[in-house]
Amino acid sequence: MTEYLIAFNDEWVPTHTLEELRAKSKAGMAVVGEMQDAGVFVFANGGIDASTTVCSVEARDGKPVFTDGPYVETKEHLGGFTVVDVPDDEAARYWAGRLAVALDWPQEVHRFPPGPVHDADTATEE
Repeated sequence: MTEYLIAFNDEWVPTHTLEELRAKSKAGMAVVGEMQDAGVFVFANGGIDASTTVCSVEARDGKPVFTDGPYVETKEHLGGFTVVDVPDDEAARYWAGRLAVALDWPQEVHRFPPGPVHDADTATEE
């Protein structure tokens, strides 16, 4: 099985009323429930709190250096994401499609590369 990230950009989502957001949340959670029942659900997050303090970190002379705010100016913001563990691209596309229909906003699908970096059961320390 392979893990996939299904995510949406916050800018793709038009303004919603509180009632609309509650309905979207209910519809999205129903799909997550289906993912759990199918045994493919790994993790989900409804988004990042835009009011939180953001920092960036880079390495300088082998030490982390932190700065306030995003490192790179960007207009794209992660709106929310779900990680699924499915056999192939087709299955990942299926679940992304289910979320896109339930939420009525676009989704992107990204495949995580296989290997010990992403598989805690096989990861080894060097």
